[in-house]
Amino acid sequence: MDARTVRRARVAVAATFALHGAVTGSFATRVPWIQEHVGAGPGELGLALLAPAVGSIIAMPMTGRVSHRLGARRTARLLLALWCCAVALPPLAPNIPLLFAVLLVNGVLGGMCDVAMNAQGVVVERHTGRSIMSGLHGMWSVGGLAGGAAGVVAAHVGLDARVHLAVVAAVLLAGALAAGPRLLEVPADRDGVAPPRFALPSRRVLVLGLIGFCAVFGEAAAQDWCAVYLKQVTGSSAGTAAGAYTAFALTMAAGRLCGDAVVRRIGPVAAVRISALLGAAGGVLVVLARTPTPAVAGFMLIGLGVAVVVPLVFTAAGNAGPTPSEGVAGVATISYTSGFLAPSAIGGIAALTGLPASFALVTVLLAAMLPGARLLGRHAATPSVAPRTPAR
Repeated sequence: MDARTVRRARVAVAATFALHGAVTGSFATRVPWIQEHVGAGPGELGLALLAPAVGSIIAMPMTGRVSHRLGARRTARLLLALWCCAVALPPLAPNIPLLFAVLLVNGVLGGMCDVAMNAQGVVVERHTGRSIMSGLHGMWSVGGLAGGAAGVVAAHVGLDARVHLAVVAAVLLAGALAAGPRLLEVPADRDGVAPPRFALPSRRVLVLGLIGFCAVFGEAAAQDWCAVYLKQVTGSSAGTAAGAYTAFALTMAAGRLCGDAVVRRIGPVAAVRISALLGAAGGVLVVLARTPTPAVAGFMLIGLGVAVVVPLVFTAAGNAGPTPSEGVAGVATISYTSGFLAPSAIGGIAALTGLPASFALVTVLLAAMLPGARLLGRHAATPSVAPRTPAR
């Protein structure tokens, strides 16, 4: 494959990640409007917001079969277009049952699109022969921040969410239609044999998924509880508590955008080991902190520690599975499940023993990534063609 095609595919898959993140960021800012529109209480809204997680977990293992039937590039293009359109549906739901149904469908589309775009990232990375997955996940964060910023403006001026998200859907769909034709076909490694309808992860993918589970658990715990921790444990002001999340998010995004350069220099095994040490050190700081400054520093280290782990795990799984889609689907299902469990687990432990004990668990899980790091070296990105001998 010529270098120009690979470059175009790399730009297209980066745009795909950004578009996926923009959908998520746009929806998140209008949840209060949707809650008021359907007249939902906190419990009802919480149940409705569980629907996307359920849909994702159910659908992600099926992505390999769909990709086999339709072709990986067509599957990614179709799912991305549908995911962009789906952001317009939640504000149209008139009641809680329909909102749950709509969000369930959104979860199915978002989860399968996530697997398809990560499989694309694995293939492009193979052709480039260098790490790019961390930067792709960084583009997802950039898209989420852009969608969220536009949503904040729309909410501030009182724009009806039905109008706002319909416009967002149209703009993002145009971007999806422009990026889709430049994606690559993912090779089928099953010699034409169709994958199972619901693919269970292999042992290697399961271990990789457990590494991702630890990283996503730390990410979700810090994301949802850092502001509460600052306020309740360190006695900080509301502004400082909110700033803890901003600091965490910025270090994680910066770590992902810069992570590929680090991985190229020291390799994925060393990168994950250093990440585990940074994350665990941040967890220790958070557990011991009784004033705001060390706690914020701890959350920043956690953000830096988890930044590159999930992208590297996705790459390794895509190269370890029977096909990239199946490997990514197995890891995504295991990893993202921890993101759904972490907030409630942290709350439950905190209710019994306090928030510092909850983040002691987070620290242990982040440190647990250390012994599994060596597995990533076996499935790192490799060039799809032999490298040229440099001229003397």
